[in-house]
Amino acid sequence: MGVGVTTSPRALRVARLCGATAMSCLFAFAVLPGKPLAQGLDALGSTIPSDTQMLLEADTLIYDNNDETVTATGGVQIDYGGNRLVAERVIYDRASGRLIASGKVQIIEAEGTKIYSDQVDITDDFGDGFVNALRVETVDKTYFAAESAERRGGMLTTFNNGVYTACEPCEDQPDKAPIWRIKAKRIIWNSKAKTVRFENSQFEFFGVPLGLLPAFEIADPTVKRKSGFLFPGFTADDELGFGVSVPYYLALSPTYDLTLTGSGFTNQGFLAEAEWRQRFNNGEYSITIAGIDQLNPDKFDSGTVDRDEELRGMMGTSGRFAINSRWDFGWDVLVQSDKNFANTYDIAGYSDRVFRSEVYLTGLDDRNFFDLRGMHFDVQEEALDSNPNSRDDKQPWVLPSFDYSYTPDEPVFGGELNFDVNARVINRDELDESPVVALPVERIRGVEGTSSRLTAEAEWKRSYITDGGLVMTPLLAFQGDTIHVNQSPDSVAAINSMASNPQIDAGADIRSAYNRLMATAGLELRFPVLFSSTSSTHILEPVAQVFARPDEGYVDTLDIPNEDAQSFVFDAATLFERDKFSGYDRVEGGSRANFGFRYSGAYGNGWTTNALVGQSYHLAGENSFDSPDLVNAGAYSGLETETSDFVGLFGFSTGSGLSASVSARLDEQTFELRRGELKAAYVTTPLTLTAKYAYIQAQPLYGFDEDRRELSLGASTRFNENWRVFGAATYDFERSVLIKDSVGFAYDDECFTYLMTFSETRERDSGELSQSIGFNLSFRTLGDIGAASAPTDL
Repeated sequence: MGVGVTTSPRALRVARLCGATAMSCLFAFAVLPGKPLAQGLDALGSTIPSDTQMLLEADTLIYDNNDETVTATGGVQIDYGGNRLVAERVIYDRASGRLIASGKVQIIEAEGTKIYSDQVDITDDFGDGFVNALRVETVDKTYFAAESAERRGGMLTTFNNGVYTACEPCEDQPDKAPIWRIKAKRIIWNSKAKTVRFENSQFEFFGVPLGLLPAFEIADPTVKRKSGFLFPGFTADDELGFGVSVPYYLALSPTYDLTLTGSGFTNQGFLAEAEWRQRFNNGEYSITIAGIDQLNPDKFDSGTVDRDEELRGMMGTSGRFAINSRWDFGWDVLVQSDKNFANTYDIAGYSDRVFRSEVYLTGLDDRNFFDLRGMHFDVQEEALDSNPNSRDDKQPWVLPSFDYSYTPDEPVFGGELNFDVNARVINRDELDESPVVALPVERIRGVEGTSSRLTAEAEWKRSYITDGGLVMTPLLAFQGDTIHVNQSPDSVAAINSMASNPQIDAGADIRSAYNRLMATAGLELRFPVLFSSTSSTHILEPVAQVFARPDEGYVDTLDIPNEDAQSFVFDAATLFERDKFSGYDRVEGGSRANFGFRYSGAYGNGWTTNALVGQSYHLAGENSFDSPDLVNAGAYSGLETETSDFVGLFGFSTGSGLSASVSARLDEQTFELRRGELKAAYVTTPLTLTAKYAYIQAQPLYGFDEDRRELSLGASTRFNENWRVFGAATYDFERSVLIKDSVGFAYDDECFTYLMTFSETRERDSGELSQSIGFNLSFRTLGDIGAASAPTDL
């Protein structure tokens, strides 16, 4: 008869079934756009061993030797090399070399792509074929559907009356139109060029056609790097005018690429940009260049850098490389024709108001740290260098800055030993000074000339716990500094002027080299006491510290510049610090005691509470915080008196998202509020609220001649799964000015994001208003499009 029939409730066969090539063809054809789309027969074959067998499961298996066909019917399931085919009927025709699967065909490729069709009909060499009523769900969640698909020449696949989207179908309403989709008369996939071309197409948004697209082309959705035009960007600005930016991406190789961007501005002309990126196994780097010949510099305000320049440009580069698992080397450098170009034209990655150019080498190994870097700070501002308020020309070169910390793994005399080394060399071309309202002198934030310092510090401490629970921690520390200063005559004159003021008891004795030593012996006592009940646990811990040390050297003479310890805040967070200065240029001297109470509580309902209150006492020697330096660090700090101000902190958190904290510094005699901060937040899935109020009393010698009171509020609410509204505002109570406010709303899901914002800023003194409006649309796999108006002076 030439016909063999095998029938059983579930006939099971393990065989080559017409050869592995035929089935690999079937799987390869079914793998359409998406990652599997780019995977041909050769690629599939390379991932499946040549001796792989197939597992066939069907109700009936028919061998027809006369017609040279093999037919499997009834719940057919074929597994081959991790790929699975499910169909009602599969026929392989040996004579014609065709393989036909029909009846609710479903293919699950080894990497996860799912293909659904009524019928698949292909040749066994994968050169030609036809698929009817096709649906494809790729691994990266992109979706194709078509009335039919044809394969020609082993390279081109054409979807007829096709649809493409990156939005998941609605589970409750699978026939509902996705958020966005592209419908096309033909969708042509070129497996060699890795492109998808849409012809006679239209873009639909929530099922509504928004525009006809005669023809356009995108990269295969899983191709991460493909040459072509990117979505344009739009800007609007009073000085620049309306602008359109069109980027073109060049995927030159798997490891490097180039993006060319042309931007046209109605007021200023054409801006050209280029960004080169290259990646290696151990890191990457980029180079950005940009330039413009401004058509109308007069559109900018008079007395600004932007107005004084016509031909403007910049070059920036950044990189980071892992030398090995512990060491990194990198850089971030900006060079431009003038100090405000990158900020004015919003060059990506280089538009920050203060840009730090640096080259660095860092190392990290367990508890040990190494950091070496050279830095220069560029203040991107409109003011000309001749303007006394200009900040950029007063910024230093830091060549180099060095930090090293080493903590031995093994205890030393039963305790912990730590070594720290810090060094810096600073060169400044112009004196950086600012007026002090309370005095006819200047605060010298940076001297003109060169200053260098090398600091080495060692600290040892060990904790002992007595039988009664008292924790005693003795501490020994030693710090040595060598400092060299080479100041300009202007700096010397300014320091002498500051030192000669009768309200500052100091005298300037300019020298070139200084050696400074500081030894500290300290003892900390803690006595944690635990209170507990059936529903809560509380720990109250009195803490006392005493540090004995000599006076700080050279502080009264104003000889040593203060570059890295200018920021100083005394509060509950710094109460128990051995040295309360923020940097190495100042070192705390004189004997001092700190005393306070710590408290923490945990409750069964999820609440937690914490508190800290205390005070510091100057015991002997010269009080460093009552000894002014060139910036008057320590003035009005609350530590300049023998008995410090009171500092405290209290906070709580609930299990339902509500948390709050309050911190304050109170005058040690009158309890007048010197500094205070109140924070509150409520964070849940649909709603987030934040509030912060800060008050700082006037500090004239420290550069702030008025009280500062400011309130910041923020809110964000998600009123359904995808939509949210947000806003923020900051109000200055002293000047009665709403400094900034913003509001916006956004939509986001797995395939589409929309953002719309409106913001305002006001100058604290003049009240001058600037406004900004922006939006961004992001379609997954297609790209982003957005527009923003830069601040517009009203």
